[in-house]
This record gives sequence, structure tokens and C-alpha cells, in this order.
Amino acid sequence: MTSTNDHELAAWLAEQAGAELLKVREGGLEGRALKDAGDQASQAVLARLLAEHRPEDAVLSEEAADDPARTSARRVWIIDPLDGTREFSEPPRDDWAVHVALWEDGDLVAGAVAQPALGETFSTAEPRRVGPRADGPVRIAVSRSRPPEFVQELAGRIGAELVPMGSAGVKVMSVVRDVADVYVHAGGQYEWDSAAPVVVARAAGLHTSRADGKPLEYNRENPWLPDLLVCRPELAAQVAAFVRDEVDL
Repeated sequence: MTSTNDHELAAWLAEQAGAELLKVREGGLEGRALKDAGDQASQAVLARLLAEHRPEDAVLSEEAADDPARTSARRVWIIDPLDGTREFSEPPRDDWAVHVALWEDGDLVAGAVAQPALGETFSTAEPRRVGPRADGPVRIAVSRSRPPEFVQELAGRIGAELVPMGSAGVKVMSVVRDVADVYVHAGGQYEWDSAAPVVVARAAGLHTSRADGKPLEYNRENPWLPDLLVCRPELAAQVAAFVRDEVDL
């Protein structure tokens, strides 16, 4: 990789980590051993390549100790080496991802979400623009195992249908892919769960915010960022208003 373009680098990094994860998945491990091996292998690839290609930049990763110095850095890579560890450990599920995002001077500027088992990478290098919504009920992406009660209430309020799937990144990409129209979450996430999906969704022309419509902020001292809304712009006000009125954030 010789490009100095951050958008292209983000996509390449996510793809390299994804390729390593596919190898790990074929190694015969199962359950917790497979989850741990995936986390470690992807982190190792991303840490090595970032040190090689962006040695001056700081890094915030789910799978590495947090260096407080990043909060005063101009450029910070925010990564989740394996988003959807549970789904990764259940072959042949494809709803898991690798997240790579770049924060610079106060905002997200580049990123990529690779879904290796799908053979696809969504990135700011080649943004996918979301077209007009087709006729039919609004589609809300939700956890396949534990959809939040408030999302079920929201679906009833607006006549939506729920579309169950795995990781947070996959849910956001489902809106980018026009598989869903809304992903709204409250109750538990970190910056690495949403940074790459958010910057990719923005490049696709989608609305991104906190679940109640407030702005998202990244590279904070505490990386806990528990709620998120990514949706088609025309649905943002209605969903955010529901969250403000009905959900205790």
C-alpha cells in the first residue's frame, strides 16, 4: 500500500484485517477460542499497518490499552478490529465487520467498514449514495437476539417492520445498502462501535446523530458513546422526537 490518501488507506486496512479474520475462521477453532483469536489477529494486523503507514497518528482501539495522550492529538484512528464477535464465531454468518475510522481536528474525516464474509467494503474512498426510498413500511435494523423494547414501540408508532441482524456496523451498513431505513440504538456502545459506520453513512448522504438528534462527538476522554441514530434524512426528525419523548437516555 503506497497511497497517501486516508480514505484509500482506511479501506485497505479494513480489508487486510478482514482477510486475516477469514483465515482465522477457517482454522478449526470454535466458541470463545475463535472469538479471542479473531480479536487478537485483527488487532495485530491493524496495529502493525498503522505503525508502518501512519506512525505519527494516535490510535483508539477496542482491543488495546487506551493512551490518554490521544485526546490532545490532531489525528486519531478509531478502530474496532472485530465488530460482532459473536456472529464471527458462528460460521457461516456474515453479519460481522471490521471498523477503521480517522478523526482529525475535531471530526471524523475518513473511514471504512469491511464485511469480509460478504466480500464487501464500504468506505469514504468510494461512497455509496443511497437512492430514494421504495414504497412500503419503514425498515428498522435491530439486534437479532434482543431488540430493544423502545424500538418495538417506535415500530408500532410509525408502522415500521423490524429487520434483525448482527453487529452495530452491519446494522448501519444495512441503511447504506438500502436493506433498512433506520438504525437507532440506546443503552450501550463505545466510540469504536460507531465511528467508522458513521463516517461511511455520512458519505452516503444519511443522517447521523445521537439517538435524540444531538451531535455525535468523538475522541473524548471517556470513549463511552451509548446511543446512535443513523437513518434516511427524511425520517430523522420523527425518530429523534420519539426518542426524546419516550426513551430515558
